[in-house]
Amino acid sequence: MPLIPEEPQIHESAQGPRAASAAGRTAPTPRPVPGPRGAAAPRPGRPGPGPARPAPPAQRAHGSTATASPRQENRSAPQIQLIPASADGALDAAGEAVDLLLDSGRAPGEILVLTTGEQHPWAAHELSFGETAYWAQHDAADDVFYADAASVDRASSRPVVVVAVNGGNDDDAERTLPIAMGRARALLIVCGDPQRINAALGAGV
Repeated sequence: MPLIPEEPQIHESAQGPRAASAAGRTAPTPRPVPGPRGAAAPRPGRPGPGPARPAPPAQRAHGSTATASPRQENRSAPQIQLIPASADGALDAAGEAVDLLLDSGRAPGEILVLTTGEQHPWAAHELSFGETAYWAQHDAADDVFYADAASVDRASSRPVVVVAVNGGNDDDAERTLPIAMGRARALLIVCGDPQRINAALGAGV
């Protein structure tokens, strides 16, 4: 069945809406729930990759005390959550999703973020140092990793995958979303237009 964004209470620990403040958006943006996970280690510090490379913009320290209710991880199929957003707002929504996941105790290395349109600024910055160094960070799996739709085949699975449907054509979304579902071991969060997302997933969720 297609995802129904009007029913955000698909998880027991759903959070309330949070008003967005970026780029003139005043409508509340539904916040993602942390989703299932095993026993989580305390949230580690996130040192930057070096003086010449700033840490990913989405990884900001927060004083939030949000917690996730412990659940057994379902390795056969990930839970799927849709966060309605425009193409222009999908990247911001994905950033908020990452923030909440980190605040809830997810380790940075458990999260992969994919974009169907313009690259995330962190990915564009890191690629300026060369693909070898960029993919070495992916393989280290000790931080949130950002990649675009063209790289989805190379990205390995992680417990949580966040997809920002922030542009590109319908073929990009139709190709990226099913692969992203296969990469997510516990939770897939998709930020974008609900009709486009359901069409790309074949309305099979």
